[in-house]
Amino acid sequence: MDFSNAQRAEVLTQALPYIKMYNGKTVVVKYGGNAMINDALKQQVMEDVVLLWLIGVKTVLVHGGGPEITEQMKKVGKEAVFADGLRVTDGETMEIVQMVLAGKVNKGLVNLLEMKGGRAIGLSGLDGHMIRAKAKNEKLGFVGEITHVDTKPIEDILEKGYIPVISTIGCDEAGNAYNINGDTAAARIAGALGAEKLIMMTDIDGILEDKNDPSTLIHEISVAETKKLYDEGIISGGMIPKVECCVDAIRAGVKNVIIMDGRVPHSILMELLTDEGAGTLFRE
Repeated sequence: MDFSNAQRAEVLTQALPYIKMYNGKTVVVKYGGNAMINDALKQQVMEDVVLLWLIGVKTVLVHGGGPEITEQMKKVGKEAVFADGLRVTDGETMEIVQMVLAGKVNKGLVNLLEMKGGRAIGLSGLDGHMIRAKAKNEKLGFVGEITHVDTKPIEDILEKGYIPVISTIGCDEAGNAYNINGDTAAARIAGALGAEKLIMMTDIDGILEDKNDPSTLIHEISVAETKKLYDEGIISGGMIPKVECCVDAIRAGVKNVIIMDGRVPHSILMELLTDEGAGTLFRE
């Protein structure tokens, strides 16, 4: 669709109140799912992040990389095993996780952000021992439960004018590395930073009253209302841990959290800079 210069100017004018609202504020984006696999979507997400950075939003990108880890495991003849939705992580798998997440995926995203005109620095939870963790469950191996988040490395990078790009690997007092669930890590990081907003990118529209009908999207939910939705089975299956992360983030001091469909082009900008918004908003 072609826009006239006047229409472009009108769009920018409508975005002005939102630009003022988020300027100088911290927004954490949890990036994963199909938006990470599809190259065209990946380009658009990076454009959104760079645009936010350019208008003065302190943007923190927390990423996963499950499909890439599984692909690398196949190359070395290892089968991915999951329990309770988490990847069973033995010592060899942990080495692969660290190599893929902190190496290939993290540096690839940093490079892409730079190519889009941003300035980014990659971190893992091992850097500065930023994410402290302990073993979550013996049967899961090196899958970690976060015990502490030190935000100083993130804040230092934000202060210097860079976009922190964080891979979710943690460590314990003995220096053992742990694979950390990306949603959990993003929620804890956003809470520790006192972020204005946490954006959770998923492969669904948000919370639907009828999971087969996108028109039943619930646009806004309070923390208190989530219990009713659990009881009614509206929040179920794989959505339960995501919603728990949203609630934890709100309780930790994040102003609001959005679960939205990362498959929609420029969904981050739609959420932050338009009246329309995107997905399901969680608030206190």
